[in-house]
Amino acid sequence: MARDYYGLLGVSKGASDSEIKRAYRKLARELHPDVNPDEGAQARFQEISVAYEVLNDPEKRRIVDLGGDPMESAAAGGGGGFAGFGGLGDVFEAFFGGGATSRGPVGRVRPGSDSLLRMRLDLEECATGVTKQVTVDTAVLCDLCHGKGTHGDSTPVTCDTCGGRGEIQTVQRSLLGQVMTSRPCPVCGGVGEVIPNPCNRCSGDGRVRARREISVKIPAGVGDGMRVRLAAQGEVGPGGGPAGDLYVEVHEKPHPVFVRDGDDLHCTVSVPMVDAALGTTVTVDAILDGPTEITIAAGTQPGAVTTLRGHGMPHLRSGVRGDLHAHIDVVVPSRLDHEDIELLRTFKERSKDTAEVRSAQGGNGSSHGGGLFSRLRETFTGR
Repeated sequence: MARDYYGLLGVSKGASDSEIKRAYRKLARELHPDVNPDEGAQARFQEISVAYEVLNDPEKRRIVDLGGDPMESAAAGGGGGFAGFGGLGDVFEAFFGGGATSRGPVGRVRPGSDSLLRMRLDLEECATGVTKQVTVDTAVLCDLCHGKGTHGDSTPVTCDTCGGRGEIQTVQRSLLGQVMTSRPCPVCGGVGEVIPNPCNRCSGDGRVRARREISVKIPAGVGDGMRVRLAAQGEVGPGGGPAGDLYVEVHEKPHPVFVRDGDDLHCTVSVPMVDAALGTTVTVDAILDGPTEITIAAGTQPGAVTTLRGHGMPHLRSGVRGDLHAHIDVVVPSRLDHEDIELLRTFKERSKDTAEVRSAQGGNGSSHGGGLFSRLRETFTGR
């Protein structure tokens, strides 16, 4: 009795080719041995694979529609239920990426790898830019064979093992028949040719390890974590291939005075209470400007910020400089002699200010108060 190939795939007799293909693909994903190791699922997978092969062939499908079984004649010929089943390999390749498609040999001459070098710079060097000599250990072109990899006038020859294909193919038996796989040739490494008389210095690689000095120019304004690219200064590739790039990654050392935020600089200035009340000037040794005066206005409050425009770091590309922000730390004296105490008491008697607890909105309920609580709230909420 002829098998119900349509029923095996769960489609009607009048199903289109696309419907048959879609039904098989759905079942194959569920029953494939790599997904479902159950023995019953494997047997079912074989059945639907046969059904798809039959219904995918117009002549075999015509026999099925006439009430016959095209696979019975194949079985009678001594080939078993899978005899003449040559299209199954194509099915696997279409749906599961299998098959033994030849990739061909890889080139003996290939580009080299990129290299990474880390460099520590202080803030001044980042601000002004600097040129430094660095030592790198890398692969360079063999100066004896100049990348050819051969000794003298000898030349590479075709690999006898793979016949120049760069890969070898092996056939394995499975439940579904013979499966062909490919892997790189172990003799030539996938190149397809061998060097019978290699260079005495590089052993046929076309490159050797060497230590060399490189001049690295770091532009002004570079920041922590940025990388400077030196084209074609990396490793020379196999077979004397073009060199990769060398990347120099900058690591910025902490500065004892300034903290960097992009192109802006921040510092803290300690100001005695009296100077904050009366006003004064403080000299700071700026990164690019040398001694620079910061004016502390009379009545400056703790936590105030004085900004010097254009005294920060230069922008990496435009050269436009950021700002220098001086954060004022008003210092209250902790040691007072008798005369200091009397002077402060006299000042207190003349002052109308008194200690008080302010509301969250600032003094006297105003939303513009400059109290510590307000400044903290602005810091953490951004309002």
